[in-house]
Amino acid sequence: MQPRIKGFDYQSVTVADGVTLTAAVGGSGPPIVLLHGFPQTHLMWRHVAADLAADHTVICPDLRGYGDSDKPVDDDGTAYAKRTMAADVVALAGALGHGRFALAGHDRGALVAFRAGLDHPEAISQLALLDVVPTLDTWDVLHGVSAAVAFHLYLMAQPPGLPEELIGASPDAFFGHFLDVWTRDPDALPGEVRAAYLRASRNAVTPIVADYRASAGIDVAHDTADRAAGNLLRMPVTVLQQDWGAALGYDAAGVWRAWAPNLEHQTVNCGHFMAEEAPAVVVRALRDLLLR
Repeated sequence: MQPRIKGFDYQSVTVADGVTLTAAVGGSGPPIVLLHGFPQTHLMWRHVAADLAADHTVICPDLRGYGDSDKPVDDDGTAYAKRTMAADVVALAGALGHGRFALAGHDRGALVAFRAGLDHPEAISQLALLDVVPTLDTWDVLHGVSAAVAFHLYLMAQPPGLPEELIGASPDAFFGHFLDVWTRDPDALPGEVRAAYLRASRNAVTPIVADYRASAGIDVAHDTADRAAGNLLRMPVTVLQQDWGAALGYDAAGVWRAWAPNLEHQTVNCGHFMAEEAPAVVVRALRDLLLR
């Protein structure tokens, strides 16, 4: 049995034709939705969610293609577009009675949250984005040998077939690599949790690859169109990042400010999985954001 967030109820909610998301829901008060990253599930929010549930309704779904949520076939390249996944999140919150809510995302979930903020500004009151660069800018900041840190982006950008075959041949080695090298504090991912992430990921190779492939295609097209149209994130935005600007040689805060004029940008001193390695830092940033 998969580990669960203690004290939360689990619900399966239909968000699109033939697509149901599984979400952990707890607490009461103003709503906040928390979106997980790769290669994880909603469980990554267990510490942060428990704290916020003291005075908020906290909703932690598995994204489509991940965990216990449905994994639709990507027939036309749109099933895992961040626009599609963002619409899932808005539909989920609406089905649970929340037409407007705060939204936080980590890694892949942050890209979904970013798209939700652009496509559904009427629904998103505040937006938090953890350890990610906007899709369009990601491809611009990766160059030379420093791009090796993101080899998986290039692998999963390839046409259907080869990435799925290579990753599927040794999924625990592939997904486990990221759980290991992106973590500064191994104790932040206890054995039971790590095993749950590996189990969920090995059962979702095809949709995970489709999610990443979209970010080398349709997601770039959507971001490009928004940039050309001058569309911005108008709500209060908080970004927490490792010092990727120094590592890759770009102005991290400047990249985000171009999208989010009402920005609070913070550099954190922990590994990628900050909601598990430094939950107090994340909680404090989210609580500050919720007051803006």
